[in-house]
Amino acid sequence: MLIAGAFVPSPPLLVPELNGLAVAETDALRRAVLDVARELAAVPEWLVVGTGDVAVEVPPTARGTFRGYGADVPVALGPGARGEPDPDLPLAALVAGWLRDRVAPETLVDVHILAEDADPATCAKLGRLVRERLDADSVPRALLVVADGPATLTDKAPGAFDPRSGNVDSELATALASGDPDGLAALDPALCAEVRLAGRAAWQVFAAAFTRAPASAVVTYAEAPYGVGYYTGLWRP
Repeated sequence: MLIAGAFVPSPPLLVPELNGLAVAETDALRRAVLDVARELAAVPEWLVVGTGDVAVEVPPTARGTFRGYGADVPVALGPGARGEPDPDLPLAALVAGWLRDRVAPETLVDVHILAEDADPATCAKLGRLVRERLDADSVPRALLVVADGPATLTDKAPGAFDPRSGNVDSELATALASGDPDGLAALDPALCAEVRLAGRAAWQVFAAAFTRAPASAVVTYAEAPYGVGYYTGLWRP
């Protein structure tokens, strides 16, 4: 049974060990992300959606590490995870595992990664399947999207500045804050690719998983400290 849909961004800089002396610069973002995760701490199962180069599923038995991002910080997706941490785990899975380890160590995390260029119809289909799975029985479950906004919001952004990105960022933030699945579903794939909104497909799965507008929607963080849109918040069905 779906009890909450949550969203957090995916920057590795959430992990203090990766920030060095600049860790204080990301304190507000880290607090916001951890606060959202704590809202899900009592939920025994999280279904996580993110994007990557290719589609892949990562089970709760997996372990990973942020070694590829500069520090060997291991994470686990479930209390029964064993074996060597995989340095090639998708970033969304690593972030979800890092959150689980810190606020919900008994929770099982099942990760679904979509290809960044998945078309809206594919996203809508997966979103409906995700909702069916979440509501399959009375076990409390949470949907967690790990995704960013445009990466072209300032001159120092990873994708440099694109003047169109501000409007896209505003549309995405408004849809999240107002609990508007249709607004998320309407994100244009071509434009999102051009402004480097790599999480577009994950946002559209999130939209389709909510078959109607949520009973409540709140955004607790919406900033672009490094020229990338980062949002945290919760939708309650």
